Amino acid sequence: MTNYKKKLKQRHFKSNLFMVILMIVILLSFLVLGTLLLEIFFRGYKTLTWTFITSMPSGRASRAGILPALIGSFGVIGLTALIAIPIGVGTAIYLTEYADKRSSFFKILQLNISNLAGVPAIVYGILGLAVFAQLFKLGPSLIVGAFTLSLLILPVIVVASIEAIKAVPNSIREGSYALGVTRWKTITGVILPMATPGIMTGSILALSRAMGEAAPLIMVGAVGFVTFLPSNLLDRYSALPLIVFNWTSRPQAAFAEIAASGILVMLILLILTNLTAIIIRNKTQVRVD
Repeated sequence: MTNYKKKLKQRHFKSNLFMVILMIVILLSFLVLGTLLLEIFFRGYKTLTWTFITSMPSGRASRAGILPALIGSFGVIGLTALIAIPIGVGTAIYLTEYADKRSSFFKILQLNISNLAGVPAIVYGILGLAVFAQLFKLGPSLIVGAFTLSLLILPVIVVASIEAIKAVPNSIREGSYALGVTRWKTITGVILPMATPGIMTGSILALSRAMGEAAPLIMVGAVGFVTFLPSNLLDRYSALPLIVFNWTSRPQAAFAEIAASGILVMLILLILTNLTAIIIRNKTQVRVD
């Protein structure tokens, strides 16, 4: 009995020690993050004006703006959402509701989708350059950037949608089938409405990741300095991560300040995107319940 109490105390001590170490690591992480955010804020808030948002890029920091990059980011992310979300949700519906779970094809496909979610973004950039830009001869255009980012976030959307659909209780499916409802009507009228919060949350968070990616866009020919707005899907374009990268590579201190302002704009957009995901999740949960 004494040995048991001694071992129990040792386990409690180790558990408490591990919790303390974890808390220290978390606090240090937040400290580093907070320091970076404060430095970016104090560097960039002075130049974050409406003129900065609505102006064209310039070789002079005092006249430089982010309008083409902002419009380019909205364009490429909007196209990415139109491409990736329907394909990702459709794939998830097939894998959860139609595919034979015992087949080798299903197991290989599911394993590869999970693995693709962890592939570095630069690999998707190389793939987009080889397939969309060169093989299909679309060049360094807006649609190529959208296709490339769609490949990047598609596995994430598929995995999130699968988990959201699996979370719908089987009793609801069985009850719908028992009433004579077809499989497709059950999916569209019962399962998808209940899975919408998880699907939309995963999709919007995946789009948030795509919004901050620069490496894939650089690989497919997006530029960091343009003085025009894209007029069609085959036009050249820029994006916020690229123009920030362009400014930070310049030696003048003034460009570092406007780069901080560009980062603040990206952070605001990401926060708004995440808030949109939370609002959609809450609204759809209320509607379904």
